[in-house]
Amino acid sequence: MSATILIADDDAAIRTVLNQALGRAGYEVRVTGNASTLWRWVNDGEGDLVITDVVMPDENGLDLIPRIKKIRPELRCIVMSAQNTLMTAVRATERGAFEYLPKPFDLNELISVVKRALETPQASKSNTAPANNMEEELPLIGRSPAMQDIYRTLARLMGTDLSVMITGESGTGKELVARALHDYGKRRNGSFVALNMAAIPKELIESELFGHEKGSFTGATNRKSGRFEQAEGGTLFLDEIGDMPAEAQTRLLRVLQEGEFTTVGGSTPIKANVRIVAATHRDLRSLIRQGLFREDLYYRLNVVPIRLPPLRERTEDIPELANHFLSQVAEEGLPWKTIEKPALERLKQHNWPGNVRELENVIRRLAALYSQETITLEVIQQELAELNAQSANGGGDSDPDNLSSAIEKHLRSYFDAHGDSLPPSGLYDRVLKELERPLLSMTLEATNGNQIKSAQLLGLNRNTLRKKIRELNIPITKNAVK
Repeated sequence: MSATILIADDDAAIRTVLNQALGRAGYEVRVTGNASTLWRWVNDGEGDLVITDVVMPDENGLDLIPRIKKIRPELRCIVMSAQNTLMTAVRATERGAFEYLPKPFDLNELISVVKRALETPQASKSNTAPANNMEEELPLIGRSPAMQDIYRTLARLMGTDLSVMITGESGTGKELVARALHDYGKRRNGSFVALNMAAIPKELIESELFGHEKGSFTGATNRKSGRFEQAEGGTLFLDEIGDMPAEAQTRLLRVLQEGEFTTVGGSTPIKANVRIVAATHRDLRSLIRQGLFREDLYYRLNVVPIRLPPLRERTEDIPELANHFLSQVAEEGLPWKTIEKPALERLKQHNWPGNVRELENVIRRLAALYSQETITLEVIQQELAELNAQSANGGGDSDPDNLSSAIEKHLRSYFDAHGDSLPPSGLYDRVLKELERPLLSMTLEATNGNQIKSAQLLGLNRNTLRKKIRELNIPITKNAVK
């Protein structure tokens, strides 16, 4: 006996298409244009599966699902909607939907989902409580197919503690995804704690992660809790995980395996009750091949991989993103602006090497510097021409102050990473060592390991250079002359 599928959608064309497609697939189909008829069918015990739209003339389809699940918990519901936002996917999942499909959808995919819904055994009831009080604050913007896939993945992960690895170029919004997983997930009442591996000196990362005891190293004048303790019951976001040094990788792996850790200088195990979300713009598999990242740690972190597409792969989202940023700057007190359609089309043609972050900077600059209420095509062309000129000139790499700016940016990130507290003492020597080692290593490499030439190039006494090579444990490699 074929299964009966109940369909509710106020769009007659969609009802017709679904009726024909599912009928050809061998199912009995009943269609209606309102929620009340669907509810009557369900209440009468009819149907083996429900497919419902969200927005209908008499009731929101999402509000109907909990009522359906209450009287017929075994009845699977598939939600479809043209409101293709992250919150739609999350709310559909929270209310008990088996699957969420953004419109327009592929009919073959729909039939595949229907088959899965009818054949998959019922899982145990989720312990995730519906967050009915959540506001429509969208942490992620975009309705492109690429973003729809991400929304659906995130919605499935909200009720779990699975480790997630987010990959993507700089500026694609990796921390926004991590925050969305926390803010709308089962740990939303806990803390969201972030640590950027690239912003912390390597020798301090273990202390930052696990905390330290008083006197455990020079400058440790008091006991300090680490990020694992600060994130207790919440989410720990490890950004730029590819920059984590080997020693810290080993300790992190041990925490993930055993569920506990000790502080630096401590001996008492502390239970780790956190969800780990990691992110990187680097190719971790390449780092594994180079021996720079532990393969076993990679598999522990990469339980659910999420790749964020660069903006050039989802240009259809640019108008919505631009209008979102314009709304943000207006709320911050800048004059309200609009962007004419040809100008938006021109924005979609740009390559955006800095991704969403670069687009946001451009929109904020336009809102602040141009007096006209409507941003025209000419203004956009002028702005993008300047960006392209900067890119052609190496993005300012020839600027003699560029190294100073990079160091300043790194230090600012380091101080910001400590929030309201100060870094451990001894910062001056630590920063100098961070710069000194690569400087000496590259100079020795450039001179083929010749310490006399290196000392002359650096302007150092030869004995001073030898001493520093020993102190910093710098290997001397002499390549064969070709």
